[in-house]
Amino acid sequence: MTAVPTAGTRDRLRRPRGRTALVPAAAALCALGVVAPASPVAAEAPPAPTASAAPAHRLVYVANSRANSVTAYDPSTDAPVATVPVGSYPQAVAVSPDGTQAYVVNNGSGTVSVLDTATAAVTATITVGRLPGPVAFSPDGTRAYVGHYVNARSGGVDVIDTATRTVTATVPVGSQPFGIAVTPDGGRLYVANLIGGSVSVVDTATLTDTIVDGRARMPAALAVSPDGGRVYAANYASSNVSVIETATNTVSATVPVGAGPGGVSVAPDGSRVYVAGQNDNTVSVIDPATGTVTGSVPVGATPVGVLADPAGGAVYVANSQGGTLSVIDPATGTVTRTVATGSGPYALATAPVAPTVTGVRPGHGPGAGGNTVTVTGTHLAGALDVRFGGAPASGVTVLDDGTLEATAPPGTAGPVDVTVTTPAGTGPRSVAGRYTYEYPFSGFRPPVADPPAVNRANAGRTVPVEFALGGDFGPDVIARDSPAVTPVDCTTGTPLAPPAPATAAGSGAPSFEADARGYRFRWQTDPSYAGSCRLFTVGLTDGTQHTALFRFH
Repeated sequence: MTAVPTAGTRDRLRRPRGRTALVPAAAALCALGVVAPASPVAAEAPPAPTASAAPAHRLVYVANSRANSVTAYDPSTDAPVATVPVGSYPQAVAVSPDGTQAYVVNNGSGTVSVLDTATAAVTATITVGRLPGPVAFSPDGTRAYVGHYVNARSGGVDVIDTATRTVTATVPVGSQPFGIAVTPDGGRLYVANLIGGSVSVVDTATLTDTIVDGRARMPAALAVSPDGGRVYAANYASSNVSVIETATNTVSATVPVGAGPGGVSVAPDGSRVYVAGQNDNTVSVIDPATGTVTGSVPVGATPVGVLADPAGGAVYVANSQGGTLSVIDPATGTVTRTVATGSGPYALATAPVAPTVTGVRPGHGPGAGGNTVTVTGTHLAGALDVRFGGAPASGVTVLDDGTLEATAPPGTAGPVDVTVTTPAGTGPRSVAGRYTYEYPFSGFRPPVADPPAVNRANAGRTVPVEFALGGDFGPDVIARDSPAVTPVDCTTGTPLAPPAPATAAGSGAPSFEADARGYRFRWQTDPSYAGSCRLFTVGLTDGTQHTALFRFH
């Protein structure tokens, strides 16, 4: 079949022919735990946006179908990071490949809410076909696919251009599309047609489709194996899973599972397939190698959505009637946590959270590098790369999620940003994450000598203090409250009072000479210095301090 353009005919194709056309779709939705309103109803008041502590590496997004909201859940704290009001009866959620956006399909509103994962705010609303259900992104993130009701005999898949956030085409598929999955190469789109009892295969280049015989009743959800070789279709009415070979688009096996399967997900390594049984409150675990169920995990009431985290480590289950999220440890096949959600949790998605750098200790080091630097921040576990400016650090050791150590690479004098890259992405640059390669301080020039020499000067006279740093780094190279003067014991060098700002003659600030000799500070000494000693200190923004000792006459 060919794609149906969005203009003109699309509205006609998706308009039901009378009230009775809504009955099959509504009945199917109710059977799977979602109410599809035939007319506007008073929606449950959505909660106000909330926020909590810093998020985890990956957030789990839960579409709360009866609360008209989406909750971002932090697995590390068992707490919500944000709860965001969306449209009516959110039935599906998917996160873009880059993790920046979540598309929430609002079954009752006929819209898609676009959620910014960084700010937890809805930034756009896209109108799609009537009674929309499943959603999936293309691997490159340029498209999103949303299945929806057209009439009692057919459905459609709207193709959304994610750059313009507009529907560019509608592909006819079987009746009541209820699940969507995209192959890893993005070349094909598989659509589970709940009422049609079939799986449509859409060529994403030509937007044409063919039908695979599911040999089962009411396919409700789909998942593709990581290698793209198989598609698993959860068949609600026949309580089994069809195994579709993508090379031939034929069904190679059917695997009996728990009663009323409505959700399916594949482990990131392809070793297990998880199937949510809505009618017996279990998650069946399939071994793809043998095509048999190797375990059954009791969960909450009416599990609809199931998601094996693509990053590994957990399987999440949305228990629609129970109003909870079950967290399964795939190693033991047991529920380790049960977390309260909004009303009617239905669909799940995960989003990576990039690391942040909040501190660098020490904040400076030699240009030759080689020193150990401790980097603090958030979400640092799993660090793949640490860079000082553009140069990669060596010897990276992650101590915990908030701390790592790295050996600084060689660098050019001046400040650089320290950034960390994890599987979730590269963290932003920040002032708190800045490291400074030490400036090549030349030493003080005559008439001022470096320690241990003691410079003799007449109190009340101006002393020119000059030095070079190997280049013009501007006035910001001088640290705050510098230069400073400290009265000291002339015999022991022990400070006799706190340091005070040095008094400048003339401009009153260090300046870079036009002849490139370096920085010069004209120190106006005080007559009261006579018969005493002073320690003159220049602090630089690389963290170093340079001193000269004076005895005044």
